[in-house]
Amino acid sequence: MIKATYSDKEKIVDILTQSFSENKSVNYIINKSGVKDFRVRQLMSYSFEYCFLFGEVYFDPTKSGCALLMYPEKKKTNFKTVILDLKLMFLCVGLANLKNVLKREKIINIVHPTNQFTYLWYIGVLPKHQLKGIGTVLLKGINELSFKNNRPVYLETSTEKNFSWYEQNGYTIFKELQLPFPLHCYRSTF
Repeated sequence: MIKATYSDKEKIVDILTQSFSENKSVNYIINKSGVKDFRVRQLMSYSFEYCFLFGEVYFDPTKSGCALLMYPEKKKTNFKTVILDLKLMFLCVGLANLKNVLKREKIINIVHPTNQFTYLWYIGVLPKHQLKGIGTVLLKGINELSFKNNRPVYLETSTEKNFSWYEQNGYTIFKELQLPFPLHCYRSTF
């Protein structure tokens, strides 16, 4: 894996926007009015900023895929995070959808452990490069990094085709949450 720099933001946001534009969980939280791709891009920009502040961002060696890792215990509220949250609300979520976002976050946070862990917020590969092993290279790198740092990895996915992929790469489902769609919660088994 290659650690991204802040100057890589646009490339990371582009990969994630293309990867998650049809994702059930992403589309559940974005405002339904206006241009969807703009709102998804705003969500990915927000996520990059948060992970850059309180986690790490990585590319695969080809820079066709990326992963956003968050270390929840490092997360702190400050002026910058308040501005990011306001931008997210007005440019992505919308006031009418804020209730869905807060409900989703509350449900997810309840199932997270109280000890330190790595939160795999997003892992995505450009659609034209999917099914070539790029995501697997990233996931194995995340597993190695987390094992080395003695931090289990937690994630959620609503994408059915990824269920068996996570399981084949050392993850077990520990909870299924019900939103308007099933959201599977996984953790690493190492």
